[in-house]
Amino acid sequence: MDETAGPAGTPPATGAAPYRPGYELVAEQILQLIAELRLQAGDRLPTENELAARLGTSRTVVREAIKILSAIGRVRAQKGRGLYVADDEGMLGSGRWSGFFMPTDLDHVYMLFEFRRVQEMTAGRLAATRATPVELRSIEVAAETCRQGHLTGEAALFDRGDDDFHLGIAAASHNQFLLAAVREVRRLQHQSSTIGLHGTVGGHAAEAIEEHAAIYEAIRDGDPEAAARAVAIHLDNTLEDYRREIQRRVFG
Repeated sequence: MDETAGPAGTPPATGAAPYRPGYELVAEQILQLIAELRLQAGDRLPTENELAARLGTSRTVVREAIKILSAIGRVRAQKGRGLYVADDEGMLGSGRWSGFFMPTDLDHVYMLFEFRRVQEMTAGRLAATRATPVELRSIEVAAETCRQGHLTGEAALFDRGDDDFHLGIAAASHNQFLLAAVREVRRLQHQSSTIGLHGTVGGHAAEAIEEHAAIYEAIRDGDPEAAARAVAIHLDNTLEDYRREIQRRVFG
């Protein structure tokens, strides 16, 4: 048996859902278990052996799943002590949110983008009236980083520029609550990419470059409503890309 895939990762028969590695499926099942048991930050999880037995897979697959969950801040492994739900102090990562968000639930992804739309349209409006020259330059550089990542095919560079762009706009709003909220929602969106959409979400990248430029220009020109409209267009198109990719990769 392939220890890196496990029973949950067996390639599907023709016409079934697309193949996903076993550790991705087990990571998702561990998140579901956290929600079902109503575990909170700091609560102890079953051991790797117990999780393997409970989920019908191998300890090796569980270990790989734990690495994913540790990387996205959902599980903390303490040497010699065991596994714990991570102590997440973020606004959306603590309490019921950490068990609520399931990254391959399409309804949750819709709600996440709906929340992003409200936040980032407001941030765009405020940035258009409050951004300093240094903040404008930071947003412009982030947009260019994203463009270079797309042109060179470097997904990590594209993602870094995208993060810097959206967080730069939130910072330019001069509202620390908005900045914290945008940061946390992007963390949850990365979680959906890490587990539910293993690999790059790709169809919208070229358009995103142009949409970033429109957002930047509206903020630079001091036009709050144009900035908000440009943000809304960008997020609506990004959501459509996510919807297509989730249905193709996760639901078949």
